[in-house]
Amino acid sequence: MHTEHLQNVRPMLVVVGWLIAVAVGSLVALTLVSASTAPDGELGTGPIGAILTVAVGFFAGGFFAGFRALHAPILHGVAMGIASLVAWLILNLVARGTSPEVAWEALTPTVAAVVLLAQMAFAVAGAWTGYRLALRGQPEPED
Repeated sequence: MHTEHLQNVRPMLVVVGWLIAVAVGSLVALTLVSASTAPDGELGTGPIGAILTVAVGFFAGGFFAGFRALHAPILHGVAMGIASLVAWLILNLVARGTSPEVAWEALTPTVAAVVLLAQMAFAVAGAWTGYRLALRGQPEPED
């Protein structure tokens, strides 16, 4: 694969892929919470539900970005993870500016790093799958 160059990353596809990842992840979370038979919705709000939500959402968003871009699938997936970090920073700044008593202490730095790495890994896996599916039957693109 010779397409992993920064000039091959299309920022608009990264943003759209990230939005698709968030939308699909939200749909999966809503489905898990509504289908949970536990009295307090344990499956939807527990760690298994969170990982499943991130996995399905970011795989779908990465798949879209890789299928549409046809170049640099790994960089598109990593950029989607960085987009999550930027979105988290903006939301945190807005929340602190509008309501100073809002705090994010429930998310430790270790958990935040693991979630960010999981987002990147699933987005890269989805982008690689979309890229390979889009090029099925065609030779590998050259520089």
